[in-house]
Amino acid sequence: EGTTPAAEGVDTLTRLEQEGEIAADYLEGLLDIADLDGDIDMDVEADRAAVSIISDSTSRDLQKLVGRDGEVLEALQELTRLAVHRETGDRSRLMLDIAGYRARKRAELTELGTKAAEE
Repeated sequence: EGTTPAAEGVDTLTRLEQEGEIAADYLEGLLDIADLDGDIDMDVEADRAAVSIISDSTSRDLQKLVGRDGEVLEALQELTRLAVHRETGDRSRLMLDIAGYRARKRAELTELGTKAAEE
């Protein structure tokens, strides 16, 4: 007996929400160790768990976690995915954003693509 597509959708959503929770716990610990302030926001986008670290204050401190050209962010994303994998046993495609870095990059690339298409 198979599950209905709707039930599979709920299962997927529940699994992705669980990935987000595990990632949030891991990142909370990291922020505590690094003595950095930041709020963690979780979402599900395009069949992926999406976790963001944001700050009310100037996100200067969080920039350390982004690094030059996002290299520290990429490393933290991989570590977070490993933490999720360790808990669930499943490989994660989780996306991590810090201080809006990826959101800004996406907006820049979208604008660039739109301009190129218009030309």
